[in-house]
Amino acid sequence: MTSPGAGEGAEVERARLRARRDARRLAASVLGTEVIVFWLGIIAAVTLSGVSRPVAIAVGAALALGCVLAAMLLRTRAGYVLGSVLQLLAIACGVVVPVMFILGVIFAGLWVAAWRLGVKAIRSADQAGRSSGTS
Repeated sequence: MTSPGAGEGAEVERARLRARRDARRLAASVLGTEVIVFWLGIIAAVTLSGVSRPVAIAVGAALALGCVLAAMLLRTRAGYVLGSVLQLLAIACGVVVPVMFILGVIFAGLWVAAWRLGVKAIRSADQAGRSSGTS
C-alpha cells in the first residue's frame, strides 16, 4: 500500500524534470539559431570585411561547431559555460564584421534571458515541491 503523498512526490519530480528539459530546449534554440548566424557571418566576413576565405571558414565553422557542442552539453554546467564564452566571442567578432556587435549583443541578451527563465522555472518547480511537503 502506498502513502497518500507518494503520487504527489512523483508529480513534483516530473515537474522538476520538465522544467530542466524546457530550460535546455530554450538554451539550445538560442545556440541553434546562432549556428546560422555564424555561417552567414562567414559570407559577411569575406565580402564586406575582406577576410580571406580560409580564415573566415575556419573561424565561422569553429564558432558554429562550438554552438553545436555547447547545445549537446547543456545537461551539464560545461554546456552553459561554453555557451556563455561563445556569446562573448560573437560580440568580439564585431571587430572584424561590425554587424556582429549588434547580433552578438542580441544573442547574448537572448542567452541570458534563456538562462534566467530556465533557472526561474526550475526554482518554481522546486518551490512547488517544498510547498507540497516533498523535497
